[in-house]
Amino acid sequence: MIDFFNNLLCGSGVISTLIVLGLSAVLGLLLGKVEIKGISLGSSGTLFAGLFLAHFGLKGNPEMLHFVKEFGLILFVYALGIDIGPRFLGTLKSSGLKLNMIAVSVVFLGFIIALLVKYSAGITPAQAVGLMSGAVTNTPGLGAAQQILTELGVQNGPSEAGMAYALAYPFGIIGVITGMIIIRLLFRINFKAENEKYVAKFNEGAKRIESISVQVTNENILGKSIGFIKKKLQGEMVISRVGRGNEMLVASDALTIEHGDIIYGAASEVHFSDIELKVGKVSLQEKRSLPGNLAMFHVLFTNKKLAGKTIEQIGIYRRYEANITRIIRSGIEILPTSETVVEMGDLLRIVGKRDLLEDIKNELGNSVKELTAPNTIPIFLGIVFGVIVGSIPIFIPGLSAPAKLGLAGGPLLIAIFFGHKGRIWRLSTYISPGANMFLREFGILLFLACVGIGSGEGFVDALLNGGLRLMGYGVLITVVPVIVVGTVARMLKFNYLEIVGALAGSMTDPPALEFANSLYQSNAQSAAYATVYPLTMILRIMLAQILIFV
Repeated sequence: MIDFFNNLLCGSGVISTLIVLGLSAVLGLLLGKVEIKGISLGSSGTLFAGLFLAHFGLKGNPEMLHFVKEFGLILFVYALGIDIGPRFLGTLKSSGLKLNMIAVSVVFLGFIIALLVKYSAGITPAQAVGLMSGAVTNTPGLGAAQQILTELGVQNGPSEAGMAYALAYPFGIIGVITGMIIIRLLFRINFKAENEKYVAKFNEGAKRIESISVQVTNENILGKSIGFIKKKLQGEMVISRVGRGNEMLVASDALTIEHGDIIYGAASEVHFSDIELKVGKVSLQEKRSLPGNLAMFHVLFTNKKLAGKTIEQIGIYRRYEANITRIIRSGIEILPTSETVVEMGDLLRIVGKRDLLEDIKNELGNSVKELTAPNTIPIFLGIVFGVIVGSIPIFIPGLSAPAKLGLAGGPLLIAIFFGHKGRIWRLSTYISPGANMFLREFGILLFLACVGIGSGEGFVDALLNGGLRLMGYGVLITVVPVIVVGTVARMLKFNYLEIVGALAGSMTDPPALEFANSLYQSNAQSAAYATVYPLTMILRIMLAQILIFV
């Protein structure tokens, strides 16, 4: 019986590998739930569980673990990219340059420290590049460096780099998290206030939509139809209803404007002056219930046959006395025009006759069940394109081997593109929030478990035989840039939630992002992470190769 369990747990077959992966995930999640003064490791606990199990001989099949590790990372970054894709351009326009300055500063400060360690400590180039890659948890950079070392014929170079990477990696994660905590305590961060500031800034950058009323004063539009005015205000205002005396009318295309009418709808503040010039005086309106037979209601768009069509093609306003006044997609309010495309999962705000509510809901779907059905084709299509993009060589003058975005950068870029577009050809890229969260959690657990298991064997021996010194250098490469740049960024009034997201992205560190996300429920961390990740990944890969030659 003992031999049976020994072969089952300590073997190198498929069954043994699956068991050690499962045990790493279970023990890691339990470890991650342990809180000390409100701080926990979260998913990162899986890494340390893997190290522990591998130290005692549960190591599985190396080739299978390598595949599972890369596949887990792909799932994580793909789900992340899909989630932040709709907000990516808005974040990039509003604060992308500043966030990338934070990330680039972290990258180059870490490179300078690694360069100083390489010369002052007398370690080999292979050890230096392994320490730098592990300290910033950047596997693609390590892979590119090992390829260069192999091509140069450096004896034991790839293995030296790999062991240094394993020594620095666990504390690379801890170091980033520690830096985040230190900055949090130093500046006494109020998470709720930081999130409110972020939301306000993002809404400002996204041209927040306001409910308005317009007193008709332009005599040139008297007698004109609502359909005519809609075309004049295309992209500037959405018209929902018209107030005439004590009566409230649905803004149907055939309705003509009379003296004294008040037009109600939605618009962003940047268009107020144009609306006043074309129609009349603009006033902000408070949210309130509508009188009489009119109602404002929300409909969840889940009609697959209509998904991907424009508001003009769907034609709700032609068949019903109702108008779509706003589209809420991934938490972002969109001011619709006739050419706006409606996608699965959009929340539509509609103003119309109260007794038409059920008919409109039935036509547009309004079924949560439709959104829970798996939409797996775009996931695998995104993986295919992502892996291809990540494999494209990037030739850099002065380097003997081309750099690549790798299996993390490629899928992330494709996922951001898919998430931003919402539809590729006739294929919806929508993934329900629950499915997205599962993919992210499942992917990061697989990745961390494999890293821990792969680094566990010989880890303690390497640690006791000179490894502590190397580990100390790795801690410097991790902690100093994070604390220095993070502190300066906060002193410059950067939002803390964006700072921790950018710091995690600058380290290309998914576990650090998971920790950052656990601090407060906000989109700021993931958006900042994805904003800086592409440039950071390219720099990490380039500098890892440059460090060998300098």
